Amino acid sequence: MINIAVLGYGTVGSGVVEVINTNKAIVNKNAGQKINIKYVLDLREFPGDPVMDILVHDYDVILNDPEVEVIAEVMGGIEPAYTFVKSALEKGKSVCTSNKELVAAHGPELLRIAKEHNRNFMFEASVGGGIPIIRPLNQSVTADDVKSITGILNGTTNYILTKMSKQGLDFDTVLKEAQALGYAERNPSADVDGFDACRKIAILSSLAYGKNVNYEDIYTEGITKISDIDFKYANKLGRSIKLFGKAEKKDGNFYVFVAPVMIDENNALYSVNGVFNAILVDGNVVGNIMFYGSGAGKLPTASAVVSDIIAAIRNLNTNVAVEWTEEKLEIADFSTSKKRFFVRVSGNIDEKLAKINKVFRNVLVIKLEELDDEFAFMTDVISEQKYEEAASQIDGIITRIRVE
Repeated sequence: MINIAVLGYGTVGSGVVEVINTNKAIVNKNAGQKINIKYVLDLREFPGDPVMDILVHDYDVILNDPEVEVIAEVMGGIEPAYTFVKSALEKGKSVCTSNKELVAAHGPELLRIAKEHNRNFMFEASVGGGIPIIRPLNQSVTADDVKSITGILNGTTNYILTKMSKQGLDFDTVLKEAQALGYAERNPSADVDGFDACRKIAILSSLAYGKNVNYEDIYTEGITKISDIDFKYANKLGRSIKLFGKAEKKDGNFYVFVAPVMIDENNALYSVNGVFNAILVDGNVVGNIMFYGSGAGKLPTASAVVSDIIAAIRNLNTNVAVEWTEEKLEIADFSTSKKRFFVRVSGNIDEKLAKINKVFRNVLVIKLEELDDEFAFMTDVISEQKYEEAASQIDGIITRIRVE
């Protein structure tokens, strides 16, 4: 028998307990021994819940118990999670977490500490919920030079954009619906402003390239400026709009960004709708491989945490190597990144098109019959800087969306 502790009894924490209890025979068989949840840490009380028998409020009880070998940290946030996880690793306990904020901010340091103590810091559930992506990146595509990683990494924003696309609804209406259904938080900023996806692509790119990508250096743009009108244009063009987190090596530079992108049906991520996530990895040998599934939710995320617990038990006295050092990976200036741009402009097309063609050259004009007071165009491939320079010469630009 091996004793574990669960830090946090919220959505994911209760899910971890549920998965272990529901699939007890399978989990124990795969772990090679019986898993006993000795403690659950939470500040709250849970009257009537069986967890009350093992509930503690003082983390030191867990930290100082030599019988606890593995800890599942599912509290979220950086503190006190960072302090708890670091001290657990230093005490010789392995840690499994779903906490992307913690992993993005302190991942390489915690991996180093785990290695120094011959234990493991595992975080499969920190990206993609129940989708296995961390372990494949660390173990299955290590023979490849990863050219790019492109992900729909946030189920809330993908749900919102899908509803806007399919039903012609505006952003505010769909956001309220997502909040009512529990897909979006009361304060949805982490999702709709792209911060959640930013941390996740930082983790993925750090693993793929072996050095630390600082999420604070990543260009991040959310979906709050996307409107139902943008989708009318997209539908006319046979395209959709997705929030991408992307890391790519291009022209000798390394770029990482989070932003809405307009894509066509030839893109493998075109049909990823609703709350689902998908990650597309392009290797120089293997080509494109895609990981798809439930990117969030109680049980999918808990399943990934429990899979890590099993892996930690199987490797109880062996550190599983993870190529993610504390050395910083330099990100190229995003202004030099090149793409096509979809641009909406207010006003009369006849009055503005000559100027637009002069500063952008070779634009494709798109007009919606029901809109008399605006039009749109698509540029050739240009750099972010060139776009900004040209756009500054055009009056009435409503919005722009990158195109792949």
